[in-house]
Amino acid sequence: MSATSRHLLDIDDLGGREGIETVMRLTDSFVEVSQRQIPKVPALRGKTIAWLFYEDSTRTRLSFETAAKRLSADTMNFSVSSSSVKKGESLRDTAKTIEAMGIDAIVVRHSSAGAPHRIAQWVDASVVNAGDGWHQHPTQALLDCYTIREHLGGLEGRRIAIVGDIKHSRVARSDVTAFTAMGAEVVLVAPPTLLPPNLDGWPVTVSHDLDAVVPSVDVMYLLRMQRERMTEALVPSLREYTATYGLTNQRVELLKDDALVMHPGPMNRGVEISAEVADLPRSVILDQVRNGVSVRMAVLYLLLGSGAELPSPAGTLTNASETSDQEK
Repeated sequence: MSATSRHLLDIDDLGGREGIETVMRLTDSFVEVSQRQIPKVPALRGKTIAWLFYEDSTRTRLSFETAAKRLSADTMNFSVSSSSVKKGESLRDTAKTIEAMGIDAIVVRHSSAGAPHRIAQWVDASVVNAGDGWHQHPTQALLDCYTIREHLGGLEGRRIAIVGDIKHSRVARSDVTAFTAMGAEVVLVAPPTLLPPNLDGWPVTVSHDLDAVVPSVDVMYLLRMQRERMTEALVPSLREYTATYGLTNQRVELLKDDALVMHPGPMNRGVEISAEVADLPRSVILDQVRNGVSVRMAVLYLLLGSGAELPSPAGTLTNASETSDQEK
């Protein structure tokens, strides 16, 4: 992310590998902060961040809220179910109303692709895309990159299989861009009905045979069946899908000894992943959740903090924390 960037709407806003690595390095500092007895710094004191979530969310929303609070930002929660949206208020009017209350950033999740981009055109505040339709989920891709880097040392030369409902997955689209930018090889594994209709320009290979792919990958990244986005039956049955594309107890035995199992959540245990596999030591799903807080701290800091100057664990952040503790 360049020093002049005001928004994070998709992975391309980071400008490729260098921008992603900038976020990774800053995340290292915030991981250290999160491990302190008082995991809080005044980096964004005086800033206000609003959550504009038109879709249900557990991990992403709580992760962003925790990140903002650890940076000492004020937060403004917006609930669609109890807002004027139920009275017919437009997305534009809602965004402008929130901006008028004096906010510095809006974190947006919406079922329509492109909604965060439109909001970024309407407001002066920074906008972070927390997931828009089938399009993008950039902070998920960043936390995925960080988790792989944490366990395998990096993504360069690694082979990553993304398995499942790729057609409806904003996570898959963001991950493909981020993983390949970091030097990984990505193979998409899914039945033809769960692949996008056009893969032109996707830097990936495609396989319909999970069993042929399992032994060669360093990361097995599983996606859930997004039935809420489906308008037709795309697989004969969930049982048949599991038999062909689920990471079962038998398939996981064929993975490399150090291969990772990942999932963006929420999991459908017994469908794309067996209940036992989800709890294996090689499953780093909870590490993804934990790293999500530090990654989102890094993103919010880059957008609203000093931006171009990255604090080191022994530098700016440490001193800021000491100042904060003294003020308590």
